[in-house]
Amino acid sequence: MNAQPRIAIIGGSGLYAMDGIEILDTIEPETPFGKPNSPIIVGKLADKSVAFLARHGIGHIYSPTEVNYRANIFALKSIGVERIVSISACGSLREDFAPGEIVVPDQLYDRTTNRARTFFGDGLVAHVSVAEPFCQDLSQQVVSSVEAAGGSVHLGGAYITIEGPRFSTRAESNTYRAWGMSIIGMTTSPEAFLAREAEICYSVMAHVTDFDVWHQSEEPVTAEMVFEIVKENTELAQRAIVHLVETLPVERACGCQDALQAALTTQHDQIPHETRERLAPLVERYLG
Repeated sequence: MNAQPRIAIIGGSGLYAMDGIEILDTIEPETPFGKPNSPIIVGKLADKSVAFLARHGIGHIYSPTEVNYRANIFALKSIGVERIVSISACGSLREDFAPGEIVVPDQLYDRTTNRARTFFGDGLVAHVSVAEPFCQDLSQQVVSSVEAAGGSVHLGGAYITIEGPRFSTRAESNTYRAWGMSIIGMTTSPEAFLAREAEICYSVMAHVTDFDVWHQSEEPVTAEMVFEIVKENTELAQRAIVHLVETLPVERACGCQDALQAALTTQHDQIPHETRERLAPLVERYLG
């Protein structure tokens, strides 16, 4: 690998590549959890080293449930990534979050049922804190970059992740609204939680594509609707990412980089050697 990227972009539905990247390398690292869902592109953007990973694979071949979230995050950690910005399509559960706008959420509700949620187990227990599931510093930087790129953006709101791949019923959608959820999507859980376990700053640039199915005066969400709005917003997302890469401070001022400091609860002499070896990129600085 020609350069160590400190920031990675995970592209969601409709964003499978980043224009403007001077590609230096294409890698597909093996991880204890399998291969990432797409090769990782490493290159230069705004004269900074960046990485790009297509969450759903090249050609969108993996459903939200089939995405190998652990391999994706572990692979990015293994190449030195410290910050991740996820590009995500979402439905709005609020009248004031309109299609075409961007939401950078500050809370997360996991409604998924069929996904591996942690790197830990097999003799090593960790209880990571996720009261604030997104990096507040990085999220503010994302908001500033979307504004600089000319986008309409909202900071804050609760993102509920459903299993998918189907969209919600009206009863489900109205229930989520009654719970106080703001936007709905299918991929941010467990991705955000795994990033925290990996001590990587994580933020979501969520592109509102529709009003889900609760809005009686709007057409119910369809896949065609989602991809059309994402296609329209692709240029905005790419301009915002360039600005973010140009202006992001080198040093992190948040606490994400120390997320495991008080989370590892297993006595060190009781951790199986194989588990220590497998999770070394995450825990070696704490276990010695």
